Amino acid sequence: MNTSAQSERQAEDGRVRKGKANREAIVASAAGLFWQNGFASTSLADVAAHARIPSGNLFYYFRSKADLAHAVADVFVVETKAMLEEIEAEESEPRRRLAALVARLARSQRSRVAHGCPIALCVRDFRATAPQASERAAESFVLLISFMARELGRAGLRPSLALAQARAALAEWQGGMMLAHAMRDATVLAESFRRLERLLAG
Repeated sequence: MNTSAQSERQAEDGRVRKGKANREAIVASAAGLFWQNGFASTSLADVAAHARIPSGNLFYYFRSKADLAHAVADVFVVETKAMLEEIEAEESEPRRRLAALVARLARSQRSRVAHGCPIALCVRDFRATAPQASERAAESFVLLISFMARELGRAGLRPSLALAQARAALAEWQGGMMLAHAMRDATVLAESFRRLERLLAG
């Protein structure tokens, strides 16, 4: 490969890396702003400013606010899958996997008390104007329920009871976050996690 071709290839690689970094910055900014300020209250200009990208450039990556919402929802699903895969790789016994899940969910208590659950808020807020993004975000909850139900089944519960208990566990977690956020009281969420631990410990 001659010097000119190498330079062109390097320049193209640089543009690709910059484009990927810009897209990731936009999605990360959108996720944070949607969570803290609400989807309806956050404009694309707000997202661009937070990501330090010219407003006009944002449309190169996302044609609409609904497209951006879907990208945020994709991140929720990808991160949830990655978390569950890590737990599966680290633990083999079902009850230990469930305990590891609770421990990981508990790491973000402070931010959840301050702002609530980012996934639940986006599922709700996306529904009116970005319904596909809402459905995509809700897949994170489906993944969590499926994981818990499977591990509870491996621990000896019959399938219908395992599924019911998994749904109850998710409801406990979500309810604890919602009430803790409403009351601005971290104790509420800490108590919820203790109940969640007992529910999944058998």
